[in-house]
Amino acid sequence: MRPLDIVAATSETDRTAAPSTFHNGTIGNVNAWFFDTFDRYINFVSRRHKEYAFADIRPGVVLELGAGVGANFDHVPPRSHLIAVEPNEAMRPRLAGRARERGIELELVGASAERLPLPSDSMDTVICSLVLCTVPDPRAAVGEIRRVLRPGGTFRFVEHVAARPISPRRWIQTALAGPWSWLFEGCQLCRNTEELIRTAGFADVHIRRHRLRLSVFLPVNTVISGWAVEHPDRPGDSPTSPSTRANRDGVVRRFAAVTDGVQCPEVAS
Repeated sequence: MRPLDIVAATSETDRTAAPSTFHNGTIGNVNAWFFDTFDRYINFVSRRHKEYAFADIRPGVVLELGAGVGANFDHVPPRSHLIAVEPNEAMRPRLAGRARERGIELELVGASAERLPLPSDSMDTVICSLVLCTVPDPRAAVGEIRRVLRPGGTFRFVEHVAARPISPRRWIQTALAGPWSWLFEGCQLCRNTEELIRTAGFADVHIRRHRLRLSVFLPVNTVISGWAVEHPDRPGDSPTSPSTRANRDGVVRRFAAVTDGVQCPEVAS
């Protein structure tokens, strides 16, 4: 079956350029092994936070940013069209393999979060966990999330963030920032992702701040979880407008075309 052709998201910007993927050699392979091996443990220590953030996701078109090795598959409701954006080539074989093992049909996209090759107003839900810490330009990524969400759609997230100033964990984060970023391929320990999401322009934002209990990974034990709602009446298209329905239905048709008998297609440029 021929790989899916990416549909342009806007007329003024060519988002069909070559997908932005990377492979960091040995360190990338080590990270893919790490997240695959410790997947159950990470999900265990973050289970309550994921349950809070990902609860009541309705079946529909779901976009996951930084899908990694498929740690969030259990939170995607049945009968959903799952589009997984994963630019890290070391992660992609494990992600595809886990999808096949679980019988999950997904569209695997090689692109950066700051430049999504997807139509505007086409996603019902966007999810991510432990992703915005590694995105080079997280503000641009959140802007793209808002662009692809349909009016009234939701962005759901679990992210580690900077600990409180003048605290032992913040001192540890500051001391380990350099080597940690190298080891985990750009992961930033001291980002204020909560403020970023709160000031991004969503209609409604719900965020809880927690500490991961029973976690041995002290530098990333401060996390936020929650969801943000895109404006249902934002300027432009409404959830039921012809153009919004056309964008969303176009994604569904593309998904159905490439997943007919194939569980994990790759998107080509």
